[in-house]
Amino acid sequence: MNKALLNSEQQLAVDYNQGPLLVLAGAGSGKTRVIIHHIIQLIEKGVSPKQIVAVTFTNKAATEMRERVSSKIDLSPLICTFHSLGVRILRESIEHLGYSKNFVIYDEEDALKMLRACIKELQIEDKTITPKAVKQIISKAKNRLEEPQEDSSSSMGQVAPQIFKLYQNKLFEASAVDFDDLLFLPTKLFKEFPAVLDIYQSKWQHLLVDEYQDTNHAQYTLASQLVAKHRNFFVVGDPDQSIYTWRGANIQNILNFEKDWSDARIVRLEQNYRSTSTILEAANHLIENNENRYKKNLWSDLGEGERIYKFNAFNEREEADFIVDTLSQNQKKYQINLKDMVIFYRTNAQSRPFEDELLRRNIPYTVVGGMSFYQRREIKDVLAFLKLLNNPSDTVSFLRTINLPKRGFGEASLAKILHFANRSPHNLIEACQELLKPGAPIRLNQKQLQGLTDYINLLSALKKISHESPLNELVYQTIQRSGYLNILKSDPDSSDDRKANIDELVAKAIDWEDQNPEGTLSQFLEELTLNTSQSNEDAHDRLVLMSVHNGKGLEFHSVFLTGMEETLFPHINSFNLHNGIEEERRLCYVGMTRAKRILYLTRTMSRFIWGGARSMRPSRFLREIPSKYCQKVDDEEEEYQDSYVERQAPTSTEKSEFSLGEVVYHQEFGIGKVQKIKNSSLGITYDVNFQKDGSTKTLLAKFAKLSSI
Repeated sequence: MNKALLNSEQQLAVDYNQGPLLVLAGAGSGKTRVIIHHIIQLIEKGVSPKQIVAVTFTNKAATEMRERVSSKIDLSPLICTFHSLGVRILRESIEHLGYSKNFVIYDEEDALKMLRACIKELQIEDKTITPKAVKQIISKAKNRLEEPQEDSSSSMGQVAPQIFKLYQNKLFEASAVDFDDLLFLPTKLFKEFPAVLDIYQSKWQHLLVDEYQDTNHAQYTLASQLVAKHRNFFVVGDPDQSIYTWRGANIQNILNFEKDWSDARIVRLEQNYRSTSTILEAANHLIENNENRYKKNLWSDLGEGERIYKFNAFNEREEADFIVDTLSQNQKKYQINLKDMVIFYRTNAQSRPFEDELLRRNIPYTVVGGMSFYQRREIKDVLAFLKLLNNPSDTVSFLRTINLPKRGFGEASLAKILHFANRSPHNLIEACQELLKPGAPIRLNQKQLQGLTDYINLLSALKKISHESPLNELVYQTIQRSGYLNILKSDPDSSDDRKANIDELVAKAIDWEDQNPEGTLSQFLEELTLNTSQSNEDAHDRLVLMSVHNGKGLEFHSVFLTGMEETLFPHINSFNLHNGIEEERRLCYVGMTRAKRILYLTRTMSRFIWGGARSMRPSRFLREIPSKYCQKVDDEEEEYQDSYVERQAPTSTEKSEFSLGEVVYHQEFGIGKVQKIKNSSLGITYDVNFQKDGSTKTLLAKFAKLSSI
């Protein structure tokens, strides 16, 4: 092994073989190299490869690690994910728990089908008790190595234990396990059968775990069980990059390492081989605001580099325009490919203005870890209603919307309707109206008749709105009157993200109207269809767009970290969570440390969010980065290091509809009181305190849809 490849701290970690070791590996510090060389070192010292197990979190990471190890030595150890390790254990020993070794592994769809059968068998009529909602509760419980506990305060809490018991029995009878069982059952096996655990402890005497900060309780317990006898526990991770609490990751697993293993050694890898010192020092200052962490200080010998660029945009369109302009210039300036640059955002809904601008300029891009905005299901659903208004003979849009919500139409009844419409002199919607008349040639049951009546009435009302109101009002009313927001609630896991995408579609309509004041619905749909159809799959060099969560482990020459605003980044959902802001700060730290040479931090003064245009405050994270590491892109941009002072925009001549202290009503937020009225180039802005949750929201008058009480 060539020791010249390693710095002194890396070599210390590689050589250590005297019990538990925690390698605190900062971003870009070469942690994978250390793991690989430690494996090689063990084998060179006489440890059998069969006694070594290295565990990581993704198949991609495990494959890469296997390839790098096998390129250096002939005999490779077991390198796999936690779930693959669980499968191996269960295939060999699950019969101790009464299962067959030939068990099958149910995927998500199989598990949901079985849960649906359980709910039906238990005769649960509550529509909020959905298979997906139950699956989420069961999954969280299994990852905590628990069974769901009865909770009389909610209908779900009352029935979850019954469903869980029946579900597990059905899995057992089918000789099947679900994905969470791959960790849940091995830990149960080892706890109930110590002799079986002893076999595996003797078999695997050295355990290496990568990304230890991302382990949940089940993974932590399984690893602890395996290493309890020989204590050869080599752990690599970084609490400053723990960003997956929402997946069940527990940062305390790594922070408590010294408590769990009193003889543990800690080695810090602080030399970064990726970024310039300016980027690292700025990131260090940011993350020092977190209390729950191991202290370390990343450094680099790659030079000081350029200072971090900060840009304050007026709105999302200006932010997107600036970024696309800049990346085009940087591509030429630094002689780099598009794929060497990334646009990071906190939520997937933020991709829309960037995609619009890139499509407009014909710049190829790829959305990593997500779907292009105009291909998302909720966007296509709402647009289908609009397409049907524009073209009442649009069969595809009719089939997409007729059961939104469910109206009792199956394939057979829909086929009859389409056959009738094709033979009718009327368009599709007019043909449907004919079916509502007495003596219609197709007999519909009562639910279908009522459903079709509601559907036709909805389209008629929207058609009237399309003639009398602006485009953005039509889009908004389509969402409201179709009941689409209630449809989203049927999938609690994705409803918030999908609602944010719906908000972005309304924002797109407002944006499009501003640029096309004489534009029609037909022209709007035509542009979106072109956006949806435009493909750059053939381009080998494409700009990368992704959420910050998906950027973990990656690196880019130039990084644009966007939407640096309070309630967006840090996200509002983190405000009431224990250590929620600290995790958001870690996420920002991860985003910053993806940059090798160039880093931009951008924000907007106004953003369409949560159903309306809002005045935005700069993120606290901007204030936590010392100004000496930053430079302003625009000379007129204000500094935000010492306070959250908003840049003042020219005032408009719009008059306020409401007065201070007036009680108003908002369709989503409920009853509130006007606390402040401001006049800016955005128009009249109200600060309204809402009774429902006590929050104060800043709303632009022309989009807020407030009414007097």
